[in-house]
Amino acid sequence: MFESLSDRLSDVFGRLTKKGALTDSDVSEALREVRLALLEADVSLPVVKEFVASVKEKAIGQDVVRSVTPGQMVIKIVHDHLVEMLGGAQDTEIDLNAPAPVPIMMVGLQGSGKTTTTAKIALRLTNRDKKKVLMASLDTRRPAAQEQLKVLGEQAGVATLPIIAGQNPVDIAKRAMTAARLQGYDVVLLDSAGRLHIDEALMAEIEAVKRETNPHEIMLVADSLTGQDAVTTAKQFHDRLGLTSIALTRIDGDGRGGAALSMRSVTGVPIKLMGVGEKLEALETFHADRIAGRILGMGDIVSLVEKASETIDQREAEKMAAKLAKGQFDLDDLAGQLKQMRKMGGMQGMLAMLPGIAKVKDQMAKANIDDKAIKRQEAIISSMTPKERKNPHIIQAKRKVRIAKGSGTSVQDVNKLLKQHQQMADMMKRMAKLGKKGMMRGGLGALFGGGGGMPPGGFGGPGGTGGFGGLGQ
Repeated sequence: MFESLSDRLSDVFGRLTKKGALTDSDVSEALREVRLALLEADVSLPVVKEFVASVKEKAIGQDVVRSVTPGQMVIKIVHDHLVEMLGGAQDTEIDLNAPAPVPIMMVGLQGSGKTTTTAKIALRLTNRDKKKVLMASLDTRRPAAQEQLKVLGEQAGVATLPIIAGQNPVDIAKRAMTAARLQGYDVVLLDSAGRLHIDEALMAEIEAVKRETNPHEIMLVADSLTGQDAVTTAKQFHDRLGLTSIALTRIDGDGRGGAALSMRSVTGVPIKLMGVGEKLEALETFHADRIAGRILGMGDIVSLVEKASETIDQREAEKMAAKLAKGQFDLDDLAGQLKQMRKMGGMQGMLAMLPGIAKVKDQMAKANIDDKAIKRQEAIISSMTPKERKNPHIIQAKRKVRIAKGSGTSVQDVNKLLKQHQQMADMMKRMAKLGKKGMMRGGLGALFGGGGGMPPGGFGGPGGTGGFGGLGQ
């Protein structure tokens, strides 16, 4: 997400911060490059013009030029304006402050990911907010649209309104609200029909549903990959329906990010959610300040910690902590760690939230870090017997050949995984021996058993203990 824009801006601001002092011409040149970077990221021209003019007004002046760190001052000004462009301090949570059942109407064009996003929101409201949610498909035109929502509901463990053939969208919506009231639901998600383009029949149908249900939220689901078309669509829907929020889909595949940067400015409607993958759990809250931080290479540690807290099973974490305290770490434990990493968005998803990651892209490329490596490692462990996972030392040549064949990998891959596990297990044993006091006294040097205080090859080098070198297969 925003990779191309982030790379360009990192280069621009990297040159600025290297200069001890800045002139007005230095700032003007940097802002020209920022302007080009935003246009290349498919941000609409009026938004770019307004953004650059606002930044220039504050960035060119004695306060910046005479500051101790003028380059950092310019970056701060750009960051603050990015936050403002993306929505500032607006509330980005779905508004449920209304009498139950709260109707939420999902609108958007066909193919934007509306039905999947409806299921993602339902799962999120159920698991995170402990709400009782009912989903209802109003799409009577697209073949199997109602069945699709039903299947997604079964996957998410969320109720869907029973399908009755021949009903029109308004009747379905009325039946959904009645059923929700009678059965004590907190939220009703109304998945309206879409079209390949906005037409009068589509808008009249959605307006009729709006009049009947009086939705508390009208959320547009827009495909970020369609760029400026998504912005145009948002404006047309907003003019007719009065949108209250926007959810952006496929944002993980959008290296430019122009739709996200333009949509809020053009419509004035807050972007509240973003889809970051195909799985039902792959939905994130859109925080303007955190997104601005990611664009400028500052990372998003807060979201990373939140994602960890949402996905970690507390009981499993306590069991793991008890084992680590005794210096125990077998291949089942490693498999658990890999599964946890995948639930948090995979290696790439986690790295994208770390500050300064753009500066080490070359090292990451050489280390061959990708989520396929995690899947290969999980496949290797799954091909082992329970006895082998508990006692990795018994895995000799013949067993390695069998495991490699069973997992569709090579013996070399099996050896790499076993070596990585052994390094991690050795580190856990040292941690157990040192205890908290020993760790405090000896620091990392004591932990890694060397005078230099670093594992063999460093955290990221060949043979590193679970660093970049450890995961690249």
